[in-house]
Amino acid sequence: MLNFVALSICLLVLAWEPHHQAQASRIGFKDKKTILGGEISTDHGLCASSVVVHGYECHEHEVTTEDGYILSLQRIPEGRAKTGGNVTKKEPVIVQHGILVDGMSWFLNSPEQNLPMVLADNGFDVWITNTRGTRFSRRHTSLDPSSQAYWQWSWDELVTYELPAIFDYVSNQTGQKINYVGHSLGTLVPLAAFSEAKLVNQLKSAALLSPIAYLSHMTTLVGVVAASSFVGEALNLMGNAEFDPRGSLADEFLGNVCAQPGVDCSNLFTALSGDNCCISSSAADVFLRDALQPTSTMTLVHLSQTVRTGVLSKYDYESLSRNLQHYGRFFPPKYNLPNIPHDLPLFMSYGGLDALSDVTDIANLLNDLKYHNKDRLNVQYIKEYAHSDFIMGGNANDRVYKAMIAFLKRQF
Repeated sequence: MLNFVALSICLLVLAWEPHHQAQASRIGFKDKKTILGGEISTDHGLCASSVVVHGYECHEHEVTTEDGYILSLQRIPEGRAKTGGNVTKKEPVIVQHGILVDGMSWFLNSPEQNLPMVLADNGFDVWITNTRGTRFSRRHTSLDPSSQAYWQWSWDELVTYELPAIFDYVSNQTGQKINYVGHSLGTLVPLAAFSEAKLVNQLKSAALLSPIAYLSHMTTLVGVVAASSFVGEALNLMGNAEFDPRGSLADEFLGNVCAQPGVDCSNLFTALSGDNCCISSSAADVFLRDALQPTSTMTLVHLSQTVRTGVLSKYDYESLSRNLQHYGRFFPPKYNLPNIPHDLPLFMSYGGLDALSDVTDIANLLNDLKYHNKDRLNVQYIKEYAHSDFIMGGNANDRVYKAMIAFLKRQF
């Protein structure tokens, strides 16, 4: 039977203003009996399940956004070879996942290949995010996740509320400017924020892995058909505002996509994200078993609008009157990426076999950055990499992270 897991990979691999309330629970979980029979228990949080079991200190934190979502953050203040002293003097770095996963997606390989642990071992103060609606961030000050109202957001709200709340919190906790690392949707959100002059005063540098901005040249027919289907079925899907990749709605949707003429669903992992060169079977098994997480249907529809129109803009309510109500205009405003400050230090790494973050779309993104200061823009191209290699690849440390960390350290 077809399972929506594969389409989830497609949408996964396509992984915030002031006045928010924030609070922290600085607990370093020490229970190492969280891995039982090969299964990962997340009952005590991400720190307990995926970090302290490898010998790292880890603290659980909470941030409440201005629109009421209570988010989980995990802090790894230093590497396993503890240096002592005041850990707040270490450079803070926020690590943001893509869509339909959470912070656990960074922990599918050994500590020597997991980005948060590699960063911690290289002297960074690491903060791991978990987007609203995922397993560790399913709370709200007044809404329940079982309600439709809880899921009434697209990635616009991550730009406006979520990422600014996280930046404010980390900035207040560390007293320093912030380095940022994101993958896939975790690159689209900050690019949109930077274009509106959000976050830039708190930012030291940003590293974007498999960056997403434009999506019109995806080479995966399955992804294109899926995006078109989301537009056509939007009214039906909106009756299910939460999109759970393991749910019956997801299975039904994938079946409809795979039934379209010319769509081959026999090897969806490759068909959707590209021919990933370097992902071990064990990492893929953990991903399929433990990593997939819900998102809002509006976010998936919003991404499909970008595929269809080729324009990076705010969510289109497909109604002149509703757009007028939300934006004061008939059509949604655009995110103008050329407005990103030209002196902002940016590292971008993309792959030649990426079927989602296609090289043509990357070229369009780089064209938006053509006036960026040359000494502030570092672009890395890895011919053999596809979309998921950047977070799950067994050689990602050597191929990507070392160059990225060298870039981050040059900004000190």
